[in-house]
Amino acid sequence: MTVINEKINIQTKGFTDIINITDDIIAIVDKHKIENGHVLIYVPGSTASITTVEYEPGLLKDLPEAFEKFAPMEHTYHHDETWHDGNGYAHVRASMVGNSESFPVISKELYLGTWQQIILIDFDNKPRTRSVIVQIIY
Repeated sequence: MTVINEKINIQTKGFTDIINITDDIIAIVDKHKIENGHVLIYVPGSTASITTVEYEPGLLKDLPEAFEKFAPMEHTYHHDETWHDGNGYAHVRASMVGNSESFPVISKELYLGTWQQIILIDFDNKPRTRSVIVQIIY
């Protein structure tokens, strides 16, 4: 078994910034000429998430609207009362989505659905540089 670790640094705007990282992940898989294996994509931190979506204009509006219904920014969170940093909503949203996803590589191809792209969502209340860890096992 071989393990390869890569890191991508991504500038975000925060506030539920949704960034398509699919091409970055495919480039890493192609660079290492992986025939068959498994790719884990992980974002460290408690206010960002990794997930999949059809990356199209409608969903880029729908997702933030849905998050606002589940964990509104203007709500008072116990986290904010403790830390006074105003990002309690970001922690709740990120915990609902999760911070990693994994995908198979089959016959040199990252196996995704036809309309499925891999996204990073930064929920924090300020711009950030996010590190995305890509671990390939084959």
